[in-house]
Parts: sequence; C-alpha cells; structure tokens
Amino acid sequence: MPGEPGPVGPGPAAEPRLLAVSDLHVAYPQNRQLVEDLRPRSAADWLLVAGDVGERLPDIEWALRTLSERFARVVWVPGNHDLWTHRTDPVQLRGEERYRRLVGFCQRLGVLTPEDPYPVWDGPGGPVRIVPLFLLYDYSFRPDGARTKAEGLARAYETGVVCTDERWLHADPYPSVEDWCQARVEATRARLAALPPGPPAVLVNHFPLIREPTRVLRYPEFAQWCGTTRTDDWHVRFNAAAVVYGHLHIPRTMWRDGVPFVEVSLGYPREWQRRPAPPDLPRQVLPLK
Repeated sequence: MPGEPGPVGPGPAAEPRLLAVSDLHVAYPQNRQLVEDLRPRSAADWLLVAGDVGERLPDIEWALRTLSERFARVVWVPGNHDLWTHRTDPVQLRGEERYRRLVGFCQRLGVLTPEDPYPVWDGPGGPVRIVPLFLLYDYSFRPDGARTKAEGLARAYETGVVCTDERWLHADPYPSVEDWCQARVEATRARLAALPPGPPAVLVNHFPLIREPTRVLRYPEFAQWCGTTRTDDWHVRFNAAAVVYGHLHIPRTMWRDGVPFVEVSLGYPREWQRRPAPPDLPRQVLPLK
C-alpha cells in the first residue's frame, strides 16, 4: 500500500530492469513518502526520471540525491515544473540559467542529463541507447479549429484551462518558450542525426513526442502546453525501441508504428489516491512486459 516501507535493499538474484517514473511532485508529503520508500529490486536497476520532480530546487535536489544513492544509474530530464521560478523557491534563477544549475547538480551526483553522452543499457531487453531529451512545447498542439497560438490561448482563457507555466515558467534569455523549444529541437535533432550507427534508442522526454496521447485529456485546451508537432516522426527517424514520457498524469502504454509510448507519471495525490490500485512506481520499460 502507498506509504508502506519497501524492501530494505535490492535482492542480489533479481533480474536487472530498466525502470522509469515522472511527475513525482515531491512537495506533496504523500508523494515525498513514496520516494522515501522507493527501492530497486536489483542492484543493477536503472531509473529514468522523466521530469516534474518538484517546483523548488531544494526539493528536486533532495529527490535526485535520494534516488541516485539507490539505483545503479539515474537519468533525469527536466519537466516544466522543475523549470519554474516559483516565488517560494530560495533560488530565483530563470530559464536557461535554472536548467544549467540543475544539470550541474546532476553531474556532480553522477545523474545523467540531456547534456551528457548517451549511455547504453546492456541489461535484459537491450542493448539500447538511452537518449534523455529536453524539448519543451511550442503551442502547436492547438485545440481543434484554432489556427494560431493566439486563437488557442484565447480558447484556453475563455474556458479557464490555462497552464500555470504562463505565470512561473520563464524562457530567459529566449523571447518565449516556443523560441526556447525551437532552439532545443534543432540542436537535439542535429545531435541525434550525427550519432554513429548503434543500438535502437529509448527516447526519454517529459512531454509526449506525438499528439495522440493528449486526445484523452479531460480539457483538450491543455494540450497546447504538452509538446510540439516537430517531433512527430522522431520515434521512427531515430530508431526508437520505446518512448518514455510523463506530464499528462495518465499512466498507460500506447503503440504507434510498432513503438511503445510509455507514460510513467505518478501525479498529484488527489489523482493517484482515488485509483483502485496503488501507484505502479516505477514502471518497467525493459524488458517489455
């Protein structure tokens, strides 16, 4: 049950697994307790953390340090909440500067980020190249009938469905989040295209790389804060064995072009506590179940 202590330590005979989780939101005490209790089953388990660890740097750093001490390898990508400059955060860095601060902290811990060489998972289900991504969104997942960003945002404000990013997420030194997104997409595409031949990839991003997962949102206006159409073919173009994402708080697996898209979020306590089963935390990516 949620909140009960996990195993004291990993079992030596357990098969290693490639695991993933996102949207831990550890500012909530119930979620923080789940992270406190989280343990690998094998000493060789890897954990992919697909963003939204928290809103304040001290909380994010606590969670990543805790996980890095337990799992053989931790890979982190930023979510939108991780990049907020919230008024309660003692560190008021904005935009790219905040991201670089988080990257530096991760590198000191040995946690891999989108700025590091891509590691290869050689365990069961591998070999696969783990590709952490930082791509953001550009308002191109617009509500049906909205032809421009302005029309999409107007629809959102009319319905009252507006992402809090509009208040707390800053893109400095870029003029806008979509400009930051464009720069990240172009740089990442070039880096991936230049990779030498190798094993298939596990693409890890906070936001879904394709539009389809957002079609089940209760409030379709929210989709414009959920990704970019620029990555719609990346799972094929870059030979993905799987795509890992979060953000939507709808944990599930869907398939496109034979590739599993695995949503690995925990979400807010009000969401996971009303489900009939305890959170599946973390989710197994490889070997595929």
